[in-house]
Amino acid sequence: MKAKLLKLFVPMALVFTMISCTKSTSDEEVVDKTLITKYDYSQDELQLAQLINDYRVSIGLNTLQIVNHISYKSEEHNTYMIDNNVVNHDYFDERAENIIEVLGATKVGENIAYNFVSPSSALNAWLNSAGHKANIEGDYTHFGVSISVSPTTGKKYYTNMFMKK
Repeated sequence: MKAKLLKLFVPMALVFTMISCTKSTSDEEVVDKTLITKYDYSQDELQLAQLINDYRVSIGLNTLQIVNHISYKSEEHNTYMIDNNVVNHDYFDERAENIIEVLGATKVGENIAYNFVSPSSALNAWLNSAGHKANIEGDYTHFGVSISVSPTTGKKYYTNMFMKK
C-alpha cells in the first residue's frame, strides 16, 4: 500500500516542483526588465563618454545623453565576455530588446573593444572601423559605456551601446 501511495505522490511532487521552477524563471524575466538607475562610472568611462560626444560635436552631430541603464547593460556584457573569455556581440538582441522595452528605444547599436590601454585608443580603433564608426556617427540620442578589467588577465573590455528614443 505504501508503495502505491509513493508511486502516486512522487509524480505529483515532480509536477509541483516544475511549476515552481517555471515561476522562478518568470520572476527572472521581470527582474531583467527593471530600470537600473544607479551606475558608478570610473574616470575612464567618463572620459570615453566625453570623447565620443566631443567627436560627434566636431562633425556637427548632437551630443548623446548618458543613461545609467544602458551603461549597466554594457557592463553586463563585459562581465559575460570576461567570464567566457570571448570578445563578441553574443546576446546583443536580448540587450537591445531590454533597452527597447525598458527605455522605449526605437533603435539600438553596440560597439565592443578589447585590450586597449586607454579610452582614446579604443575610440580611435572604433573610428578606423566602418561599422563601429557608423554607430558612433549614427542617428542616436542616448548611450551608455562600460569598461571592465579582467581580474585574471588585467586586460580591458569595452562595451558602448547607443539608443535612439
